[in-house]
Amino acid sequence: MFPFSFFFFFFAFYIVLVLSFESSTGREIECLISSNECFVEKESSCSLYEEQYDLPHQPLLSREKSTKAASENISFCVFVATWNVGGKSPDSKLNLDDILQVREESDIYVLGFQEIVPLNAGNVLVIEDNEPAVKWLTLINRSLNKANYVPLRGPRSVGSPEGSLVFPKIKLRKASKALRTENKRKLKSCNCPIGLERKNSKEFCFRCPQSQTNENDISSEDDEDGPNGPSSANSIKYSLVASKQMVGIFLTVWMRKELVQYVSHLRISCVGRGILGCLGNKGCISVSMLFHKTTLCFLCSHLASGEKEGDELRRNSDVIEILRNTQFPRICKTLNSRVPEKILDHDRVIWLGDLNYRIALSYSDTGKLLKERAWDTLYNNDQLKIEREAGRVFKGWKEGKIYFAPTYKYSLNSDIYAGETVETKSKRRTPAWCDRILWRGSEIYQLSYERKESRFSDHRPVCATFWVSVEAMEDGSKRR
Repeated sequence: MFPFSFFFFFFAFYIVLVLSFESSTGREIECLISSNECFVEKESSCSLYEEQYDLPHQPLLSREKSTKAASENISFCVFVATWNVGGKSPDSKLNLDDILQVREESDIYVLGFQEIVPLNAGNVLVIEDNEPAVKWLTLINRSLNKANYVPLRGPRSVGSPEGSLVFPKIKLRKASKALRTENKRKLKSCNCPIGLERKNSKEFCFRCPQSQTNENDISSEDDEDGPNGPSSANSIKYSLVASKQMVGIFLTVWMRKELVQYVSHLRISCVGRGILGCLGNKGCISVSMLFHKTTLCFLCSHLASGEKEGDELRRNSDVIEILRNTQFPRICKTLNSRVPEKILDHDRVIWLGDLNYRIALSYSDTGKLLKERAWDTLYNNDQLKIEREAGRVFKGWKEGKIYFAPTYKYSLNSDIYAGETVETKSKRRTPAWCDRILWRGSEIYQLSYERKESRFSDHRPVCATFWVSVEAMEDGSKRR
């Protein structure tokens, strides 16, 4: 008993030291340059990407209903956003309308967060804090559903003094259930023409290096309709399709309510790449689904930090291991089933997150180029661009041209990059485009790629809009 207790104490002490080191080297910073000086006039994003990716002149968009093309393909507008929120829990006054571009409605919303909780030993090793995730779901629900907003209810709630928004004190699982218009059993079901659905496997392990599948994401024992289930969410415009938290990483997918009936084979996988190469303070959450007759995969990741020479290789390694270890469980026995079990086997894939790639220049050189607005020179020294062009990572993936200022790192509640004060000079970091969105697959076109201006975190949120074409189901062949 004594050796085990001693080992656990030593291991916990080691984790605390590592987390403390990461926190001290990655949290204050940098450059006393106003972000207002860092913007460049952008061309119309639609015309820009039409020219770059040969976008069809009249892409099909589901507004009231989807339009079927002669080729049996239909297209949808997919909005994607990634935001590292710096371990801060949101308050009820935070408004996401501008970030989510609610005035320009999309059909599907894929929203990924990093550091929704502080990356301390308690959150990494002991019990995952789900309360911030519920708050983010509440804020997203309010922005997307507006007039159709159905507030979450719980035995205890926390709201603003004015009572404009209430944060329910309920578990993430129950909050997710309340925001779905379909129970999870149907979303995970197999709708292959000939096939027998087998019982979902429970391949759950605690933040292990291999692909994880949480039993709560697979089992459907708690997904029957009820007071907090689909029957109470029928009036909402956008339905939650999937949500998953792994320590500080949080991925959530929403769709127009009428589109959810075309979702099947929904699966979630997590890969930890943090401390010891396996804990969940860094890593990736992946969501796989069959939408109509096309397979989609959305990934949200937080890769290795650091701006020392060679740190980009650790990030490359994270990407390689995520692609290798992510394994989606097989949920049907249909012979020759084309429902993929690996990321790269999907028809359309979108990868978002704090990828942590830096600008391969000194702090002073980067600062000079920012003042000169020498965007091309800065971008040519971006580590992710360099590594992709060298074929060392993300081979076959695409990223839109960056026309916005570096998104990291800002002084809190400020438009100034964290700067050269006596307190932060020894810990400063070079401004960088840490927050990125990439994609892979045919018939997916990026319409916009931009950052949003919120002072809530030391990162700025990054958003992209896509046209995504999928092969339509035959008339009347909706998911069972």
